[in-house]
Amino acid sequence: MDKSTKNQLEATLEHAMAALERHGLTVKAQRNARPRKNQRVDAELTIEYSGKRLSCAVELKHHLRPATLGATLQQLRTLPGKPMIVADYVAPPMAERLRELGVWFADAGGNIYLEDPPLLVWVTGRPRPKLQIQKPRARAFQPSGLQVLFALLCKPELADQPYREIARQAGVAHGTVGWVMAELPAMDFLAEYRNRRILTNYDKLLTQWAEAYARTLRPKLQLARYQAPRVDWWKEFNANEFDYVLGGEPAGALIVGHLKPERITLYGRREIKKFMTQFALHPAADGNVELLERFWNFTEDRAGTAPAPLVYADLLAEGDTRCIESAELIYQDLVDGFKQQA
Repeated sequence: MDKSTKNQLEATLEHAMAALERHGLTVKAQRNARPRKNQRVDAELTIEYSGKRLSCAVELKHHLRPATLGATLQQLRTLPGKPMIVADYVAPPMAERLRELGVWFADAGGNIYLEDPPLLVWVTGRPRPKLQIQKPRARAFQPSGLQVLFALLCKPELADQPYREIARQAGVAHGTVGWVMAELPAMDFLAEYRNRRILTNYDKLLTQWAEAYARTLRPKLQLARYQAPRVDWWKEFNANEFDYVLGGEPAGALIVGHLKPERITLYGRREIKKFMTQFALHPAADGNVELLERFWNFTEDRAGTAPAPLVYADLLAEGDTRCIESAELIYQDLVDGFKQQA
């Protein structure tokens, strides 16, 4: 993190603390705290009122959006104690959603939700503050860079392959691989060991990739949206016939086993009329079937199902509890599998 970004995040935390104190609370912060051994949080807030003390593990967020809410909620689940989001701005619909979920938050504009009976602080509708965090992002987390990272997450052994091969499997230009691979060592995601390139900090990379994918790349992949008369049609789906693979909830159901899909996600190259006719689908802007463009050029480990890192990201993008629980199981399997291969 560069100095400018660090200063901006620090300013966000200070503004949020000041907003809390305007409601008669005493607030202290410990930056980069370690509430537990080997676990670092952005900050730990101590909030005091009426002789009572609360401790919150803070997750600092920039541009909290519906598409990244699932990833944020999963990150909060890993925090020790009571988690709290501190953001530059929490819009009213997001504030309502967080309150429904019981997630505490405070932003730099003074929007707040805290509830610890008899304490209740609920403020929403405050305008976006002038303070804006313009967090510079590495090119590796821009759309074409995300395709390279995805290939590495799916096939960590690719890290030591020639750039041309990485580019082929990721579906990007050769030059894109060059600048992505050049950035990864500085971010502690790539290292040289015995004259070999190896992927490192897989868990952190997977988490950051999933959040960036939902925010940056996924919206660009939308091909079509349909409405299906029944949700379970996907169980009769033959991937080989249409050259589509299942993503999101149905893929999660196949991998994890207990998820009941409500929205069907497919990845492919184009719309196929025969497919629409066979399953009685009709175009609908907010339909329960979405078709996204396939952006990778390697064969999936599980036939007919998108690669597990993509299913994980899709489930987080849905943002509801049942999908997040399934995503966490997939995440753990991926991380454990990487450790076993390392």
